[in-house]
Amino acid sequence: MRRYALTAGLFAAALLLAALSVRLGVTDIDSNKILKVILSELGFLATEAAGVSDHERAIVWHIRLPRTLTGAFVGASLALSGAMLQGLFRNPMASPVVVGVSTGGALGATSAIALGLGAASLWAVPLSAFAGALVTVLLVSLVATHKGHTPLGALILCGMAMNSIAGALTTLVLSYSVSDFEIARQILFWLMGSLTNRTWEHVILIAPFFAASGVAAAFFGRELNLMMSGEESAMALGVDTARAKAWILTIAAAAAGASVAVAGVVGFVGLLVPHIVRMLAGPDHRRLLYSSMTAGAVFVMGMDLLARTLSPGGEIRLGVLSASIGGPFFLYLIVKNRARAETF
Repeated sequence: MRRYALTAGLFAAALLLAALSVRLGVTDIDSNKILKVILSELGFLATEAAGVSDHERAIVWHIRLPRTLTGAFVGASLALSGAMLQGLFRNPMASPVVVGVSTGGALGATSAIALGLGAASLWAVPLSAFAGALVTVLLVSLVATHKGHTPLGALILCGMAMNSIAGALTTLVLSYSVSDFEIARQILFWLMGSLTNRTWEHVILIAPFFAASGVAAAFFGRELNLMMSGEESAMALGVDTARAKAWILTIAAAAAGASVAVAGVVGFVGLLVPHIVRMLAGPDHRRLLYSSMTAGAVFVMGMDLLARTLSPGGEIRLGVLSASIGGPFFLYLIVKNRARAETF
């Protein structure tokens, strides 16, 4: 009953925050008008009968709604990626940022921007981010894993190394792009993380990765549960660990890479959210993965709402807010687990 209550509570919170995100801002818009705009844009209500000004319609349909949906998809994707990586590595400190996936995705995305591929193809940036994320997580896993287990120290050190390498290469790309102000500005956007000026194109970009990752994750909840006891135990119970590991890494990289492609580096969502949900919902990944996705959507929509409303004269970057919460929590995890060489 407690787990069902948690699921219902998270879903209700997601709906509430989505409604507030569309309603609140520099110009507050009545909920009734928001509903009329959505119905009229979907063809269920005549535009003339909606009784909404063009200004309000533009704010709701072209600015706030795509931004809210993008934020929900980003949060859910990052939380899913973090939950799968934590289960795979049997380590509560694993996340897209800590193991270098987000910075690898950022390197792929910024490289595509610097080369002008984004202007040539709508899919160039997200596919490049996906490739960067996948290569990074494979390298971290390959180096840090020994005899089917990933020690905490090895995971953090490999992640730090990959973050440093990817960060250095990203800086190199940026240094060569300084002469082109627009390209340099776009690269800095990815590095800071933000949902500013997100459009329906960004929703279309992340939606396939979000949907595919969410559906694919459903087939690996049992495998993740069994692999929590170690790869040898999972193999004894009939799990093809090599295949499962490859798929789990691919799903995690796809989810995190797509998020980086549309919002830049939004740190610690994949660390903070799955860890808290695990404490509340339990370790069963068949429920944990989707509870984490819902909680991730709630977290990012909430952070973005604060980013838009806390500073009247401007907007706080989403990555700044998420790091200000996730950073201290990460330090708490380190202190909590410092007496143990291995976790989980």
